[in-house]
Amino acid sequence: MGFQSEEPAKPVHVICTGVEPGRQDPYLPGSHYFPKLKDDPMSKDSAPLALIIEDEPAQMALMSYNLKQGGFKLAEAVTGEEGLLLAEELLPDIIVLDWMLPEVSGIEICRQLKKHSHTKEIPIIMLTARGEEADRIRGLDTGADDYMTKPYSINELIARTRSILRRTRPSSVGETMSYAGLVLDSEQHRVTRNDEPLKLGPTEFRLLSALIEKPTRVWSRDLLLDRVWGRDFDVDTRTVDVHIGRLRKVLHQKGQPDPIRTVRGFGYSLDVEG
Repeated sequence: MGFQSEEPAKPVHVICTGVEPGRQDPYLPGSHYFPKLKDDPMSKDSAPLALIIEDEPAQMALMSYNLKQGGFKLAEAVTGEEGLLLAEELLPDIIVLDWMLPEVSGIEICRQLKKHSHTKEIPIIMLTARGEEADRIRGLDTGADDYMTKPYSINELIARTRSILRRTRPSSVGETMSYAGLVLDSEQHRVTRNDEPLKLGPTEFRLLSALIEKPTRVWSRDLLLDRVWGRDFDVDTRTVDVHIGRLRKVLHQKGQPDPIRTVRGFGYSLDVEG
């Protein structure tokens, strides 16, 4: 990802969920306030991480404030190069990407993200002042999952973000998922198999959440490490095998067949037909 800037890069800020007490955002019109619902399933620990790549301070402030109010954790980058580095390091759940970035365009950043194995599946919403049909087609063909033209409704942006996450990372927005008699309720943190409750540790719960989101998909050990433990933890791929073994032990209760398929030398899949 070798794009070089002639000027020193601006600082990158990773922002926690929530708004500082007493903070008044000067860029936020009252009509755009997007309150976090009282029954929102996304706590600070389980909230999805959104990466915003945007060089305009007013636009960044508006999106950051409202996405945090909508229950998201936030990371921010003001150049494409910073965005590429943060995407690779943090593996966010979704990226909001401005087309008209300095030095390297959002289109090229999108192309780079979709080219690399660790970031190619991260959904991207492209923001741009280009409203022509040819531009929209170009953005989507490059790999963007959605495309919004400026000026846009901030409420619609958040609604589209949630809609995409319900398809790509349903556990991050409190969805209930099921497969072959297994039901995982990510909001209530409960798992059942054929209506019988199962007791899982937090790591095994996160493992099952990843597997059940995309049944039959084969996950490499490295991808499961990134997804379940994150890239900040220095753990060996054998750790995945240990916790898969613990998960299997729980799923095997009462003689139930093993729904986890081992792909020798690669990883695992939730696949009762395999």
